[in-house]
Amino acid sequence: MQAARGASLNSSDQTVQRPPGRRSGARLVFVAVAVVAYALDLGTKQWALSALADGDVPVFGDWFTLHLTFNPGAAFSTGTDFTIVFTCLAMVAVAVVLWLSRRIASTGWALALGLLLGGVGGNLTDRLVRDPEPLHGHVVDFLMLPNWPVFNLADVCINVAAGLIILQTFRGIALDGTRESERSDADEQDG
Repeated sequence: MQAARGASLNSSDQTVQRPPGRRSGARLVFVAVAVVAYALDLGTKQWALSALADGDVPVFGDWFTLHLTFNPGAAFSTGTDFTIVFTCLAMVAVAVVLWLSRRIASTGWALALGLLLGGVGGNLTDRLVRDPEPLHGHVVDFLMLPNWPVFNLADVCINVAAGLIILQTFRGIALDGTRESERSDADEQDG
């Protein structure tokens, strides 16, 4: 039955392994999503720097406005004195996502980690290259909703990635594409 689902049981290491084609397909999705998310984030920030230099642009009245701002901190401008900490945390996050990506064989996880890498990478680029100095750069934000901090496309990617990670976790799907029930069945058959 597991073979019908595209899995083969390897009893020597008690894991369910996916065919190599599925893993390479998921890695391709991961890379493509990360590159597109990163490029869109950088592109929209460059656009915002030129198009919004003269002031705000209302899109939907007071509900949605394009408003250029530079954020040295985190969401809600918290931790503005700790920009270097956010830079270091972003570097660690990029390294962890790249390390985890070696095991991706699930399209859902590939989407989630690709969006996460693209988003974190976009904001990290701002921290590394923007004023006032390297490692202390301010993140370009320009999307403004009422009663919410101004944000950017990288922030959207990070939040969508968080939702997808939560979804994959609740569905019981591991990075390698196996489900919790498959791993339990493999453990029972070996025990």
